[in-house]
Amino acid sequence: MPIYEYQCKKCGKKFEVFQGVADGAVKACKFCDGSVDKLISLSSFHLKGSGWYVTDYGGKKPSAQEAASNTGGGDAGDAPASKVETATAPDPKPSAKKDE
Repeated sequence: MPIYEYQCKKCGKKFEVFQGVADGAVKACKFCDGSVDKLISLSSFHLKGSGWYVTDYGGKKPSAQEAASNTGGGDAGDAPASKVETATAPDPKPSAKKDE
């Protein structure tokens, strides 16, 4: 059941009400019977369970051996050596010095 938040126009107090979606809006303050405004507030929720991470979606699941080599859990001899190439910037041209 959703929780709705209201604020009284007369006394200024805020309060929450558990209401079903089909229930009518609250019209009067529970403290002073003044008129109320329904507030729009941030909702908080927590995503639980599998399927909420990018690693949980689509494609084939890696085998235990592939997963171990990707996480560094395997022996160094089991995983293929990766070649790291680094690009180097060319040497800057020496500046020409003018004789005065």
